[in-house]
Amino acid sequence: MQIKNKQKRKYSRYGGQIPVQVKAAFWFLMCSFLQKGISTISTPVFTRLLTASEYGQYNVFNSWLGITTIFVSLYLYSGMYHQGLVKFEEERSIYASSLQGLTVILCTIWTVIYLLFHDFWNGLMGLTTVQVLAMLVMIWTTSVFNFWAGRQRVEYRYKALVLITLLVSMAKPGLGILLVLHAKDKVTARILGLVLVELAGYTWMFVYQMYSGKVFFSKKFWKYALRLNLPLLPHYLSQTVLSSADRIMIKQLVGAAEAGIYGLAYNISLLMTLFNTALQQTLSPWIYQKIKEKNMNKMADITFIAFVFTAVMNLGLIAFAPEIVRIFAPAEYYPAIYVIPPIAMSVLCMFAYNIFSTFEFYYEKSTFIMTASIIGAILNVVLNRIFIPKFGYYAAGYTTLICYLIYVGCHYYCMQKLCKENLDGVQIYETKKLLILMAVFMLSGFMLLVTYSYPVIRYILAASGLGLVLLNKKKIISSLKLLADAKKGAK
Repeated sequence: MQIKNKQKRKYSRYGGQIPVQVKAAFWFLMCSFLQKGISTISTPVFTRLLTASEYGQYNVFNSWLGITTIFVSLYLYSGMYHQGLVKFEEERSIYASSLQGLTVILCTIWTVIYLLFHDFWNGLMGLTTVQVLAMLVMIWTTSVFNFWAGRQRVEYRYKALVLITLLVSMAKPGLGILLVLHAKDKVTARILGLVLVELAGYTWMFVYQMYSGKVFFSKKFWKYALRLNLPLLPHYLSQTVLSSADRIMIKQLVGAAEAGIYGLAYNISLLMTLFNTALQQTLSPWIYQKIKEKNMNKMADITFIAFVFTAVMNLGLIAFAPEIVRIFAPAEYYPAIYVIPPIAMSVLCMFAYNIFSTFEFYYEKSTFIMTASIIGAILNVVLNRIFIPKFGYYAAGYTTLICYLIYVGCHYYCMQKLCKENLDGVQIYETKKLLILMAVFMLSGFMLLVTYSYPVIRYILAASGLGLVLLNKKKIISSLKLLADAKKGAK
């Protein structure tokens, strides 16, 4: 009894018990941190077990995995699936099992296509037959997990999800290290470590969901899923190309070792997406609610505070990039420090996209979303093709930044247009204010980049930045309270 009371007090607030929705939201966020956090912690181990060339090959595999997943799985487990779980509440088990069935059919068809023309596909991707087959298995296991996890989230059942996420996230690097240490082909060993853990950890979910729903084929649900997902494939593909094409092209145009160095810089920069996710999950429901109520009061102030926090966090990453790279990898990866600043700047653009595109998703303007994504992806491939041969893999960081700036600019324009059409012409953000923030952020980032060869100057600048934060402590606390109020209002 005493233990139960202690457990309740953990979730108590202002004398009352926190609703299950809030508990679930917290633990679902923790799942995301666990998955990415444990993977990040294991990175220094694998960068020392694999050469830069091998690590580059592994990054290329992950890039192809992202692209191939779109065609094979059609992202059936994405937002459309969650929408269906709510819409077909009385038939959730049937809905889930039928989409599992559709995914099995898709994976089988693509496996047959691959086996018939495996030499062509191996040459195109620069992977071995074992690696591509492992990729196809991972697409299926990932889909199985996401179907199961999606239902857990909708029904606020977080305990099993947290436990399985923790076990699988720890087992992946554990088995991976063991296999890599005893294998000649270390890249394939690393991939097989992931596949074996996912098969062991997720296969039962497929059996459970098929047993619960007992429906493999459903014309109603297959038609529903395909009708909603197929039009969004260009958007999903463009987003993946925008984030993955650079590593593939670096390997083809420069070499696998350079792809490994760039991949490390990219992965380190994306650490800030954990912070982005936390802020986004706080703000998005609140923004949706404000749009629904047509009440734009305080939206600009609160989201601008979020932009500033994200910018400061990324500047911190840029400031200490040399030290972070030394922790994450041996000396051969050290040139990665010069790629981190432009990619970290792109992370702020990713956060801005997520905020601006909320309006497009709310008003179901998939054409706007798709157009901006396609423009960004095509431009990224073209610029990479022009500048990587001339300036090496460093150019990819800057082409990525340019493309994300244009990408977020397109979404900002679409958001402004939608506000004009649907919100009585209200212009939520001051364009000038956002441009000044972005200019100061980028100027500070490049200033820190220049000081990488002068650590004393860099430390002085970092200390000055910390001093400014401490001087504005009261304002920062007030800003955090505003964000907390937004989170409270979203519930």
